[in-house]
Amino acid sequence: MRLLYQLNAAFTAIIIIIMSLTAFFIYSLLMDLLVQDELRQLEGRAEVLRNIANEQNPSERVAQLSQFIQDSNFPIVLFDRYGEEVLFSTLPAETAQKWVENYDGDLIEEEVWEGHQGESYVVYDLGFAPSRSGMILVIATPLDDLQVVQTIFAGRMIGVFFIGLMLAIIMGYFLTKKLVTPLTRLKQEVKKIEKRQFSQVQPVKSSGEIKEVEQSVRQMAHELERYITSQKQFFQNASHELKTPLMSIQGYAEGIRDGVFEKDAADKGLTVIVSETERLKKIVNEMILLAKLDSDEDVYHPQATNVIDVITQAKDRLVPLAKERDIELRLESDEAFHTFVDRERILQALINMIGNGIRHANHEVILRSYVEGDVLRILVTDDGDGIPEELLPQLFERFIKGKQGETGLGLAISRAIVQRSGGTIHAYNNKEQNGATFEMKLTKRMSSLRSDIIEEGNDSRKKERDDNGSETLH
Repeated sequence: MRLLYQLNAAFTAIIIIIMSLTAFFIYSLLMDLLVQDELRQLEGRAEVLRNIANEQNPSERVAQLSQFIQDSNFPIVLFDRYGEEVLFSTLPAETAQKWVENYDGDLIEEEVWEGHQGESYVVYDLGFAPSRSGMILVIATPLDDLQVVQTIFAGRMIGVFFIGLMLAIIMGYFLTKKLVTPLTRLKQEVKKIEKRQFSQVQPVKSSGEIKEVEQSVRQMAHELERYITSQKQFFQNASHELKTPLMSIQGYAEGIRDGVFEKDAADKGLTVIVSETERLKKIVNEMILLAKLDSDEDVYHPQATNVIDVITQAKDRLVPLAKERDIELRLESDEAFHTFVDRERILQALINMIGNGIRHANHEVILRSYVEGDVLRILVTDDGDGIPEELLPQLFERFIKGKQGETGLGLAISRAIVQRSGGTIHAYNNKEQNGATFEMKLTKRMSSLRSDIIEEGNDSRKKERDDNGSETLH
């Protein structure tokens, strides 16, 4: 069943239930309201009769009373309360006698009295003469007359009910359609994403939460398109990077097997094979490491670390490479900075950054570290030719490398490690001098193990308090 019809059915059911309950209570209360209104009218008539009865001239009093009874045409009973005698009545004698006999017992406090044949009357009684005489005047209205009014009102109420129901259904249909239409359009756009037609995804006119969902869907389409594009590019670059050493290995191996390379040429070919094998192994290992860093595999083991010591260690490891290229490697470090990271992974990220600087520097590479509150800034600055502007936006992507790059995975690994460490990394060209700067930021983080220990300690102390409290109660 379509959502449009489900919402309309639910809306209609709610309207019917609410209006039915409302009609039931109104119909139930209507009779009470009619009875109370009739009692007020009867009381007014009784006051008129009381005034006539108090008329000083007996002849005028009798004439006015007779005229009032004829003009009003409503049931009246006048009886002696103590003598249980009916003095005057416009009702059947049996009904009047029944009322006289039961007045002091059951009827005196009631508003509706029954006749001798089961018919009902709304009545108002009052002492018609001085109270010691015991004369009671009862003015009545048949309950059937009120029920006729109630029935007429109920019929009109049912008509209004159905008209209101139809209007509510029509309005609900259009409102629901306005709500469901964006969802239908959104479903069509999601189908395009399912078919990978990302460029054809169009905005959907909507508001509120549906607008937020629509924006999330379009953002998801953009991210999926970017991800799939990067994956295609990754596989293309990976196949190219893997194909080059494999071709060299295959060429030299076949040449040695077929006798094309002999003696020194064969030795050179074996050296190339070993070198390309090592390069191929390095590429595969770095690809595996990147995949693990991007996943939830257990390859990152944080511990309490002084990052300044790691920077010094990275610098010491790259001194031979710097001397080989005749590059001066200087370190300007700040105070100690302790945080909770994987020491070996951070060392690897720093080696990749510093090594990249050494390969592109002309004369020197400077390492600087600054502690700013809870943040450590690490800058690796070289005096080379800088980073090409078209390369900057994708510098940390996989298999993106400059002229003197190796596998094109080093900076991508550095970024993955820094992100796993809760930090950031980026690069920019120096404005006032030649070369480029790589900047890494790390934030102090508490050991998750330490947090668990603290929480465990708090739970233990709480349990202790509870146990002590229980013992006291016992």
